[in-house]
Amino acid sequence: MSIKNGNDYLYLIWKSGQSGQQYIVGQLTKNSRYEFQYCDEVKNAIEDGFAPLLCFPDLNKQYEDEKLFSVFSSRLPDKKRKNIKDILKKYELEDYDEYALLKRSGARLPIDNLEFIDPILDGEKDITRIFFVSGARHYLNCEGDDCLKAVEITRGDEVSLKKDSENKYDINAVQVLDHSGKILGYIPRYYSSSVAELLETKKKISCHVYNVDKNKNCNECIKIIMEIKN
Repeated sequence: MSIKNGNDYLYLIWKSGQSGQQYIVGQLTKNSRYEFQYCDEVKNAIEDGFAPLLCFPDLNKQYEDEKLFSVFSSRLPDKKRKNIKDILKKYELEDYDEYALLKRSGARLPIDNLEFIDPILDGEKDITRIFFVSGARHYLNCEGDDCLKAVEITRGDEVSLKKDSENKYDINAVQVLDHSGKILGYIPRYYSSSVAELLETKKKISCHVYNVDKNKNCNECIKIIMEIKN
């Protein structure tokens, strides 16, 4: 959980439909109030097709509210849904908590390319993050549409991380490798700088396959769990 100086943080990520690039466009903070502000990358995101949220038109303003902003809470399943207990169980929540559900689920919708992620903050201890491997379709030999040709990996398999210093798209790019050293994909860009720094400082990072679902979007077939102990 990303807490610093008493504040709980989430990053708002936008993925460009044109370039496929992921940008950290905003930061949501919870303390006694909720605060939202855009991040530096939003300007690059705008050049790549991102449109600022209608309720947050000013790129330089910090927005505040006593409650979770409705533009974000509306992305969550209604607490009155018949299967809400099953949804909460899926995200390991006992009670309906909007912010906790936002953090656990990411609040993704099929109508846009936005999602929330739990960032890795400087000085954070005992970090656990679960996320999809980026770029898997380019490295699994499945050609994007033939799962039977894909590299065989299963839940629980150990994977390793290696910084890709020659990557021309991201100087902090980190590869995800299987036990034989084959590239499965990359750490998502929004985590790459933090993970690259942790690798350089020789932090102990344990990574395993959390789930493999070949019936979903080909870009999201491998999910890993990363644990960092200090």
